[in-house]
Amino acid sequence: MFTEQVLPWVRQTFPLPVPFVCRTLRSTGVPESVMQAHIAEPLADLVRQGLELGYCARPGEVDVRLASRTANAEELVSAAEAVVRREVGRHVYGEENETLEAVVVDLLTRRGQTLAVAESCTGGHLASRITNVPGASAIFLGGFITYANALKQDLVGVRPETLATHGAVSEPTAREMAEGARARTGADFALAVTGIAGPTGGTPDKPVGTVFIALASPAATEVKRLLNAFDRATFKHMTSQQALELLRQELTR
Repeated sequence: MFTEQVLPWVRQTFPLPVPFVCRTLRSTGVPESVMQAHIAEPLADLVRQGLELGYCARPGEVDVRLASRTANAEELVSAAEAVVRREVGRHVYGEENETLEAVVVDLLTRRGQTLAVAESCTGGHLASRITNVPGASAIFLGGFITYANALKQDLVGVRPETLATHGAVSEPTAREMAEGARARTGADFALAVTGIAGPTGGTPDKPVGTVFIALASPAATEVKRLLNAFDRATFKHMTSQQALELLRQELTR
């Protein structure tokens, strides 16, 4: 109602004396302080010319807001966007209200490729984010929630000796989960996550927050070890965010 009725009336009744242009670039994988360190100085001259620069940080994401209320607002904002993409473009996944999962679904759809997941520590949160996107059925074949070790073996083929030697939270287990999910569904790509959400269960070698994320693709399997030392809900969101970003990076490489 506001977008389609109120806002057009406000713009017509109270026209701005100068143009106002605002653009938001959405990024992941880089903290707000690091983002600012990368782009603040390169954007300094544009800020002096009237560019308004702002940041909005959420778990796993930083939005960069570029705005201007000058006569050449469009040119300033476009120039600023070019600078941001030049400096930190690999971390920018979308614009305005785009979500990372929607971007990944779109990339897979345009490529005509499919995805499956095997989840332990996220308990289905990764699959939930993907299936929240309209049209996900075109690319998402399904997933396995293998919380127990027995289901890691039975559903995605993790070897008993892998679990006995390395444990459920390990690089070999994540690798076999991803490869097993891909093999058993026939998907082009498979993501797997296994970790220690806490607040208990950590060890000196694998503290609470340790997570392994694996991506099995037609070419190879990549595994990342990360530390997400947060509460359980944030841990699950961050882990799913990192898994989606690992796939996005592969699709845009």
